[in-house]
Amino acid sequence: MPLTRRDFAKRTAITGAGVALAGTVDVLATAPGALAAEPPATAAAAGASRHHGGLGYGELLPDPKGILALPKGFSYRVITRTGVTKLESGESTPSNHDGTATFEGLRGATLLATNHELAGARADWPHPVPLTEGLVYDSGAAGGVTIVEVAKHGGHVVEWVGVAGTATNCAGGRTPWGTWLTCEETEDKAGKNGFLKDHGYVFEVDPYDRRANRDPKPIKALGRYAHEAVVVDPKRGHLFLTEDASNPNGLFFRWTPPAGFHHGRGKLRALPDGAGVLQAFKCFDSGGKFVDDLSRATKIGTVYGVDWVDVPDRDAKATSVRKQFAAGEVTRARKLEGMWWGDGGVYVVSSYAREESPGASHDGAVWFYDPKRRTLTLKVLLGVNPDPSADGAFDGPDNITVSPYGGLVIAEDGEGVQHLFGALGDGRTYPIARNELNIGTAEEPEYSEFTGVTFSPDGKTLFANIQDPGIMLAITGPWRRQGHGGAC
Repeated sequence: MPLTRRDFAKRTAITGAGVALAGTVDVLATAPGALAAEPPATAAAAGASRHHGGLGYGELLPDPKGILALPKGFSYRVITRTGVTKLESGESTPSNHDGTATFEGLRGATLLATNHELAGARADWPHPVPLTEGLVYDSGAAGGVTIVEVAKHGGHVVEWVGVAGTATNCAGGRTPWGTWLTCEETEDKAGKNGFLKDHGYVFEVDPYDRRANRDPKPIKALGRYAHEAVVVDPKRGHLFLTEDASNPNGLFFRWTPPAGFHHGRGKLRALPDGAGVLQAFKCFDSGGKFVDDLSRATKIGTVYGVDWVDVPDRDAKATSVRKQFAAGEVTRARKLEGMWWGDGGVYVVSSYAREESPGASHDGAVWFYDPKRRTLTLKVLLGVNPDPSADGAFDGPDNITVSPYGGLVIAEDGEGVQHLFGALGDGRTYPIARNELNIGTAEEPEYSEFTGVTFSPDGKTLFANIQDPGIMLAITGPWRRQGHGGAC
């Protein structure tokens, strides 16, 4: 039964929920200056982020090797590096590392499924994902997934192909049954960029069973659009998916499995193309007013009610999915990016809002969708960074993970300096790492985004990628509890 605007208005009147719950203990405020109750433009004027003493792990120390600045007591290892490390077959590790998940391996090893975000024609990339026999979807595409096995004490690393011939593999999601869902962030069809097949799908990759990955098949039931990330509701069986697109802005989706369906290894790829129901979200405030775009929210703690609207043509045969809805039918957001399941719901990122969004400009937001209450709450709001070239302020959140030590760990994909940083539920933030690998010039430095932030199954190692040139890093150190309670 849909949650009507009247129901939501009644509920908020009874419970006190509303559209500006700033200052509560379960709210994250990471705008410059940590001004939880201020709109983004005002917060930005406060200047760079002020990291809080006693929180986190201290200042970031420059790296003599020029790769990763870390706090005192922390260290990193390069696990894979494009053009340096090799797959077990002898080819170079593919470039453009992106979304990543970890899995428990044998004898204490860690398995990592890693996307390679390679867009366009295969010939354009010097280090594409190799076209391993039996694991290729489209021989004209350069992207895919590799599986990396890191021995218990890190002394031995092996890498092999999980799927090849896919395109623009951006983020994805780990399933409760131990597989990786890799997402294509493209809408390119056969005939474009040398592609032989349509793209814009989700594929399932099994890190344990190579035979299960043979003859790759897209999960067409989840739709064809510029996929970013996906998470699974382990209780209800829904899949939630983000779309990173503009003109118009992208959508947040929910897929409901067909009656009698039970999740498990390989079950999704066996579904008929039209199985289940794919829907886009539609938000309204506590007064029952429709919300056209998430950029309308300017205060931490804003709560929206959520309805779900059926997608007319999920395979986008003639019209992109996001363009199939008229004004007033669905809610949109700019750069809906990384997601992570935690605290009984979905943390979902909107990287920024600018002139392509109808509301206030900001440099990043993290929302929390509660499937039980069917509400969407603004948890993180980054004001516009006045000087991205200066170290200090955070902007452009992308991949995220829930930390076993409390709060969220967020990978930056903004302008200028790039960080991994933590954010807690009481409005405090702290830096974890800074990318020091300059891929520009001394006069005009440039630093690639962080991607694929995720902890090892035992919580002792934080893995993250520097997308360009393609480096997977394992970060260890004196991790300790930050704050109290859940992620937020």
